[in-house]
Amino acid sequence: MLSVAAQFACRRSLMPGLGVNTRSVSLGVRSLSNNADKGIEGNSDLTWIDFFKMRRQQRRINVGSSVFTAFLGCNASWAYLSTMQIDPTQTLLGFDPLMVITAGIAASGALGYLLGPLVGSQIFQMLNRRRLPGFDIKNKEFLKKVIENRVDASSQSFSNPVPDYYGEKIGSIGEYRQWLRDCHAYRRKAKEFL
Repeated sequence: MLSVAAQFACRRSLMPGLGVNTRSVSLGVRSLSNNADKGIEGNSDLTWIDFFKMRRQQRRINVGSSVFTAFLGCNASWAYLSTMQIDPTQTLLGFDPLMVITAGIAASGALGYLLGPLVGSQIFQMLNRRRLPGFDIKNKEFLKKVIENRVDASSQSFSNPVPDYYGEKIGSIGEYRQWLRDCHAYRRKAKEFL
């Protein structure tokens, strides 16, 4: 078995099709950088750079649709609740009516925000219908690599926080490499201080 230092040793490689020198770590980045122009089993022509651009676009669409559906939820509940006749001397559910209406509007907005990614994913699929099979293949491969390389969170502390456990903030090959280095540093610190 190779030592941890040997497994994470860096080497220089040329990314095919891009003509740029990049560093790649031997435990999983090699397939990210060497297969940049190839899909798994040859089914896709989506590069990793395009994959990360599409992933960023998907996240932005989901956040935008969440904000929009939260706004719609608040407005819909306001349209209904503003027509109610309220007796200020009576309580609703034991609370002041204004507080109940405000809580209802906030709850509608929160529900709308949670439903936003459902709308956003449909929009993303409509916009990228042609490239969606390749995106799904790359996404499965990427998530498999994240699962293989992520750290054990049981030994986290304030001085040694877990680096992005689900890999949600990884937006490029460079950020993936940085994430791998952060995971290695976490493992090293957890091993040294326990």
